[in-house]
Amino acid sequence: MNIFQLIARSIIRKSFHLSVWTIEQFYDIAVYEEKARQLDELPEGTLGKDIAACLKRNGLRLVPGYESHDLKHVLLGFKMTPVDEIRLQAFMLGNGNYTLPSFAIFIFGALFLPDLWRTFYKDYLDGRQARPVSSWTIEDYAHCNTAALRAAVFHYAPAKKQRITTAGIALVGAYTAITLGTLGMLYCLPFLFSSSMEDLVGAGFPFVGGAMMAGAGLMALSNLANGSRKVQVAADAHMHQ
Repeated sequence: MNIFQLIARSIIRKSFHLSVWTIEQFYDIAVYEEKARQLDELPEGTLGKDIAACLKRNGLRLVPGYESHDLKHVLLGFKMTPVDEIRLQAFMLGNGNYTLPSFAIFIFGALFLPDLWRTFYKDYLDGRQARPVSSWTIEDYAHCNTAALRAAVFHYAPAKKQRITTAGIALVGAYTAITLGTLGMLYCLPFLFSSSMEDLVGAGFPFVGGAMMAGAGLMALSNLANGSRKVQVAADAHMHQ
């Protein structure tokens, strides 16, 4: 591992630790420590027990508001490290979790870790083949057997989809809008610092247009994710029956 890779990993590690620390300042940590203690009291082999053991092993605690995120680390076999956090987001994007935090974390990590792009792509493909789990919560699955849940997630045969669907077209359109809008904003950005009024006016309108285009793409992704999540909830309810 060269010096640039070491620096990139150090930046990511410090960024994630700072993010967790910032989140914790707005919550009563004692509540989440009690929740972790309750998970630790569950029988051996349950997902809740395994989550508590993983947190202990890594010297961590439940992140307020992101408890179910820790569930996915343990369930899917990703370590609780900054690098595996990026890998988890790649998996979840493939799994249909089109949320702004997921995109932001993945893009941040991918920019700093180009040496792992092949790994990220493989994780993305694995997510596409797995049962959708973005709606799974600790409250619903902590008491379930971890091995059985993993089998249900990874030994999953997704229904064959038509090559061209309305949702597929909308998804491609959303990604295209986000990409083109972001590129347009980046192209116009240097001109916004110009002292020339012509540059400011000429770049200002395209910049706003790019922002609107990217925002529309994000909204479309959010709507697609909400629709997908409703289907997942129905499938999860059926699996519990």
